[in-house]
Amino acid sequence: MRKIGVLGASALALAAAACTQQPQAMTQAQLVERGSYLVNNIGGCNDCHTPMTPQGPDMQHALQGADLVIQLRPGIDVPWAATAPQIAGGPAGYTDEQFVSFLQNGERPDGTRPRPPMPAFRFNEEDSRAVVAYIKTVPRAQN
Repeated sequence: MRKIGVLGASALALAAAACTQQPQAMTQAQLVERGSYLVNNIGGCNDCHTPMTPQGPDMQHALQGADLVIQLRPGIDVPWAATAPQIAGGPAGYTDEQFVSFLQNGERPDGTRPRPPMPAFRFNEEDSRAVVAYIKTVPRAQN
């Protein structure tokens, strides 16, 4: 068996420690920032849940719900949703845990799935929690 020197043993111990370290949990601010990135740049949430103007989404009413643009509907018979609900502040009728689960498996709390064009997202838990954290910061419309 070959001996390793003190430096070799130290390097091996550091490498082993690095492999076993748990990632640090994000702060709430980091979670919200990550969620903002996912909602506004990856998920495309504003494309449906924010009213459209000729210039694009009306960000003064971000995630307040909207009628879906008819031009986006497919040319074949698909059970297409006519509106996208308000999700600012969190979708109505969902707990945070239910919303996290929805973003992971695409099922509503009652077991149903939304109609197209809503995609069945498969976010991991950390990204789901980030999306929920961000959406909770977006002010709800006052009716």
